[in-house]
Amino acid sequence: MPEYATSIEIEAPPATVFDYLVTNDGMTAWMGQHADLDASVGGRFEVDIQGFPVRGKFLEIDPPNRVVVSWGFAGSDDLPPGHSRVAFTLTAISTGTRVDLVHSNLPDPSVPGHTLGWAHFLERLARSAAGEILGPDEWMPGTMDA
Repeated sequence: MPEYATSIEIEAPPATVFDYLVTNDGMTAWMGQHADLDASVGGRFEVDIQGFPVRGKFLEIDPPNRVVVSWGFAGSDDLPPGHSRVAFTLTAISTGTRVDLVHSNLPDPSVPGHTLGWAHFLERLARSAAGEILGPDEWMPGTMDA
């Protein structure tokens, strides 16, 4: 199965960015309208994005360096809960943090939608973690298989 990889630089320290990946308020500041996170290994990772219920578990947590979650959509046969894996690796740089994202084990039809989605959401993460208060997110993951 394919994987999608990208990176982004954020003007905030790794500890700040890390909090946006593991807390309900942090997550919904940049992705989704609702989050129910239990940031412990094996804990819940649930984010609702415009009616698309992402479901998985926290697989690795290494503050403030790395977060890995399983990822899928409730009710999906192609990408069911926990089917794929998203790894966020945070590295301190002179201007803040570089976030390297790898989304692996994606079904071929899901790659284009996730490519668009991650481009959208990582830009929102960068803005949120740098201190910008974002309004409601209107983006619709219509090209994702859910």
